[in-house]
Amino acid sequence: MAQRLADVARKVGVSEATVSRVLNGKPGVSESLRERVLTALDVLGYERPTKLRGERARLVGLVMPELSNPIFPALAEVLASALAQSGYTPVLCTQTAGGVSEADYIDLLIAQRVSGVVFAGGDYNREQQSHEHYARLADLGLPTVLMNAAVAGLPFPAVACDDDYATELSIRHLHDLGHERIGLVLGPDDHVPSQRKLVAARRVLGEAGSALDDARVARSAYSLEAGQAAAARLLTAGVTAIVCASDPLALGAIRAAHRAQLSVPDDVSIIGFDDSALMSCTEPPLTTARQPIDAMGRMVIELLLAQIEGTAHARDEYLFEPELVVRGSTGRARR
Repeated sequence: MAQRLADVARKVGVSEATVSRVLNGKPGVSESLRERVLTALDVLGYERPTKLRGERARLVGLVMPELSNPIFPALAEVLASALAQSGYTPVLCTQTAGGVSEADYIDLLIAQRVSGVVFAGGDYNREQQSHEHYARLADLGLPTVLMNAAVAGLPFPAVACDDDYATELSIRHLHDLGHERIGLVLGPDDHVPSQRKLVAARRVLGEAGSALDDARVARSAYSLEAGQAAAARLLTAGVTAIVCASDPLALGAIRAAHRAQLSVPDDVSIIGFDDSALMSCTEPPLTTARQPIDAMGRMVIELLLAQIEGTAHARDEYLFEPELVVRGSTGRARR
């Protein structure tokens, strides 16, 4: 108790006696100061006294990566619509390089007394990132659902597109077109979805009698420019087809091929992942593994509402099968 008083007093910049007055419902404290003390209590992860808890707001935090990848605005629209139909208002939190951190967003959402949080990408995808803020959510019992593959051990349900199956579909399609020198543009080494894609690629290529050389695996940040640089390295290594971990990476790969005076798909075939907006309008139209975001989004909100309503739920991972949408960026390998 004494430690809690000291921590909250330090956070707000008032005396421990003032904090004690607020927690015990005593008079003599302004309403604005009372709210600052209670907010600090929430942010520091301390339980409010029962008589001060009140009802949670009918708000749900949607924590997204940057929105330059069109799959994330589309997903936010699906989630927001499903929440609105259930009487909840989304609070969109987007991450940018050098901006507000994911842990800071959690502080803000807790202070707003949100009813739950949905993550559509974040530190939980990366093994080498800090995961302390997720432990805090678990300790507070705040309903939480993750989208996309997560590191092991997090106590939340997760909804993800099957990275293994998406990679299998892509590579088998390229094999059917006669490609043998297939390269991959993936995210960082510790990125769990990319790890799954790599394992699947090695398995499928191995079954076809074609080992995956490390020189044909390029790591990249998730941007068009980074995808272009990574794909340029693969083209130098002599690949005839590239499977990318996102559509923006695939668009970067197409640009790299054009810069190298190569034709897509005559000289090199390229496959993306997501089937985000306008991929049918690129030149050439992009072959890509389509994530079923409508069905995934509905499942996310169903799992979240079950937690909010106190219904028993499993902390499982729910995998959704992608569909390979074949367009003009893939063609037969040149002999």
